[in-house]
Amino acid sequence: MSNQFSTNTCISPQLVYIWYGDIETIMNLVSDSLRSSEVAERIRTGIDQGELKPRDRLPSERSLAEQFGVSRDTVRRALAQLTEEKLITAQRGSGSFVQAEPGQQISSVFGSARPLELMDVRFALEPHICRLAVLNAVKSEFDEMESLLLEMENSVNDAVRFADADTRFHTLLVATTANALLAWMTEQINSVRTQLHWTRMRQLTLEPTIIASYNSQHRAIFDAIRTRQPEEAAALMKIHLETARLSLTRASST
Repeated sequence: MSNQFSTNTCISPQLVYIWYGDIETIMNLVSDSLRSSEVAERIRTGIDQGELKPRDRLPSERSLAEQFGVSRDTVRRALAQLTEEKLITAQRGSGSFVQAEPGQQISSVFGSARPLELMDVRFALEPHICRLAVLNAVKSEFDEMESLLLEMENSVNDAVRFADADTRFHTLLVATTANALLAWMTEQINSVRTQLHWTRMRQLTLEPTIIASYNSQHRAIFDAIRTRQPEEAAALMKIHLETARLSLTRASST
């Protein structure tokens, strides 16, 4: 089988300047994040459409970098993302191989979901996830949550780092429930959040003021869960999600 698959779309993300800190550094981080998401999405599409089949070896990092017109570091980030999604597997000295069946990773419904639709799904799930976390979370999970809170609080001027820690925090909340179906649904949601349209929208909204607000809300949710207040934790999660939805709505209208 040929290792070449469709790459007709030119990578040219449209960015909105965020006037704080070192602008050049920030924009480079955002640009790299967008490009790696684009590369991951194109490979993901190749797997889903059967152009790349299970056990197929992906082209080398150098070949992928040339094919997509990006750096090898960008390719590495894209491959790491696909590895985390369990779509490919890396074998030392041999390269990366497809391990997902076509259509296995995201259904067409999830794959075409808009950011505001995703927020509606989160509204339906995450307040109750907080209630279950109150009932089930143990000390080691609280310690991990605290570590993620500190990472987010130290990332007010780093949207990429904050977004990564934010995803891990919300995923950890689900893990405390020990509910396999909720974990699967969250995995699908997180897969949508790695796609290009979501990544672009997130980069428009994550500026220092909103990140600081999210951090305060995360801390309040954590405190309610740790002190075993299920309805307080659920109510605080609703406020947090409403803040995020409002931010997305404003970005969509610009």
